[in-house]
Amino acid sequence: MTDIYDVVIIGSGPAGLAAGLYAARARLKTVIIEKEKAGGQIVTTEEVANYPGSIENASGPSLIARMVEQADEFGAERVLDTITEVELEGKIKVLKGKKNEYKAKAVIMATGAKPRPIGCPGEKELTGKGVSYCATCDGAFFEDLEIFVIGGGDSAVEEALFLTKFARKVTIVHRRDELRAAKSIQEKAFKNEKVDFLWNSVVEEIKGDGIVESMVVKNTVTGELTEIVADEDDGTFGIFVFVGYLPETKLFDGLVEMEKGYIKTDADMHTSIPGVFAAGDCRVKSLRQVVTATADGAIAAVQAERYIGEVFDI
Repeated sequence: MTDIYDVVIIGSGPAGLAAGLYAARARLKTVIIEKEKAGGQIVTTEEVANYPGSIENASGPSLIARMVEQADEFGAERVLDTITEVELEGKIKVLKGKKNEYKAKAVIMATGAKPRPIGCPGEKELTGKGVSYCATCDGAFFEDLEIFVIGGGDSAVEEALFLTKFARKVTIVHRRDELRAAKSIQEKAFKNEKVDFLWNSVVEEIKGDGIVESMVVKNTVTGELTEIVADEDDGTFGIFVFVGYLPETKLFDGLVEMEKGYIKTDADMHTSIPGVFAAGDCRVKSLRQVVTATADGAIAAVQAERYIGEVFDI
């Protein structure tokens, strides 16, 4: 049984790292499998002000670096691989990756979510050429230019405020006539002289020859279409999209119970398959934040330990 892990965790965002920390601390043979880099969505966030204890204004990357260090210290193994197939039924679970095959007594799915696109013509073609989903990654490219932020929730408004460090003007484009962000975040935005608002508007099309040059917006009340063209001296402007996320759960489609693409669990992170747990943004939940992701991961790891103890008589 030495080639079998106690717990395999898919994903190394806050949920996966918290699960790895708790599982390894319980002396379980643990591996965290990540296809790209540790951190998930939070590494694209400049400031994490609402995480308990983060009084020194930790950034997403710095917070994740601490989580990685803790997981490593407790002995969690971390590998880079992309899981392409899973066999979750039976006592021993089998996960097949592009590099290796992994066997485990329990599996924790912490695959997170990815940014939801607008879904309009021109968006895909101009992604990375003016269209972005990561303010911290691409904000500096728009020094002294105009930026349009699409969305009205916490992430959209927080990232719009961050982008004022670079842009000469940031316009928040929202489909409604009021923001959905927390009141404290809204207050900061309304007070910031660099932030403007385009209410009751959605992006219908993004245009440009190799770079964003204009976008067409529709008024959701009147139906009127307006084309916003880049300033002649600038030649371009930035479009940052924050309209929600899509769960990264295609790998498990048809294997576990889901709801609108999100994995269904009980309060203890159990999925519909014994020995398989889900944590973080990939599961059905009312609040997707770092604090709830880490809580999910901790619960999943503790429940996995109990499951292993009961099923394998440890």
